[in-house]
Formats: sequence, C-alpha cells, structure tokens
Amino acid sequence: MPMNVEQARKVFERVTEAIISHKEYLTELDSAIGDADHGINMSRGFTKAQEKIKAGAYTEVGGVFKDVAMTLMGSVGGASGPLYGTLFMRMSMKFGTKQEVDSADFVEAFEEGLKGILALGKAQLEDKTMVDALTPALEAMKAAASNGEDLPAVLEKGIASAEEGMKRTIPLVAKKGRASYLGERSAGHQDPGATSTFLILSAMLEGLRG
Repeated sequence: MPMNVEQARKVFERVTEAIISHKEYLTELDSAIGDADHGINMSRGFTKAQEKIKAGAYTEVGGVFKDVAMTLMGSVGGASGPLYGTLFMRMSMKFGTKQEVDSADFVEAFEEGLKGILALGKAQLEDKTMVDALTPALEAMKAAASNGEDLPAVLEKGIASAEEGMKRTIPLVAKKGRASYLGERSAGHQDPGATSTFLILSAMLEGLRG
C-alpha cells in the first residue's frame, strides 16, 4: 500500500491527535530531565500544522510534508521544532513531485531526514535523544523494505524498533540538551524526544490504515 496525498493528510491528522492525547505524558517525561514543555510545544506545533494542511490544496505527497515541516519550524520551541521540521522537510525534498510514495520511497526519504537531524543536532546513538528511537527504526524499515514489504509492514517494523530504542533511553545518561546538565541524575528517565518519535511513527501507521 503506497501513500497518496489524501493518506498523507490522514497520517498527520492522526499524528496530531496522538500528540495532543499524550501532551501531559510527554510534558511529565520532560519535567524530569528538561524544561517540562515538550508535550505543550509539540501539541501546539502539530495543531497548527494540521490547520495548515487541512486548508491546503496539494497534488504531491511532498507538499503535505513540507507544510508540516515549515509549521513545526516556526511554532515549536526548543530543539524539537527544528529537528522534526528538518526530518519532514528532508523527506519532502526526497519525495519530489511524487503523487504517491511506496515503502522504498518512504525509507529513502526517512534516511535523508535522519541525516539532517544528525547534522543539525550533532547527537549520536545513546546520547539519550530522539536519535535513539529514529536510528533503530530506520534500520528495521530498511531491512523490511529491502525484502519487498509494503509501507504498513515497513512502518510496523520501524515502530517496534523505535519502541525498543525509546525504552533503552531509560538507563542512559543524557549527553545533549538541557538534560545533559543533570549528569548522572538524568539516568532512570525515558527520553521525551524518543517517546514522541515512537508516537509519531505509530500514529503514521494508524493514519495510513485509515
């Protein structure tokens, strides 16, 4: 099952719903090691993105991703807006003028997006950031796509690996962002960025399936 323009709209509609419904949870996670605003900022950003794409007229999947990216960059505070904005902007650019994208297209674009995040945030695996969920998700999706699995199946594999990566952040000591100032005290808490990554991928699959 490829993703067309209307499915891309539904994907981000479901992502927005998931972020809003988990706003307090994400903020609670962030309050332990950050500024206690991750859930609030993400909810505000995706709400504005949803308003943007609901009113937009699109002929290409990349157009939906681009508007989401631009909105997040302009409305989400902290590091999350620029990082998630970079992910979706890079994906948009990779999609080009495609009116629908299959699993191979999605994985190639996701990989490009992750490269952008790594270049911007300078985080590495086990730094206790969203990269700890994004990296294993990409690896799992690449393997599934190379086996010819369709986009829902590829996302399923990515979600499972993202969840594992998210949980692996709990014992880690943060090395990036405000959480890094806590040193050893940051251990024992799940990273909110890795958590929102897991939620976004999960919601994407739900939206794709309708």
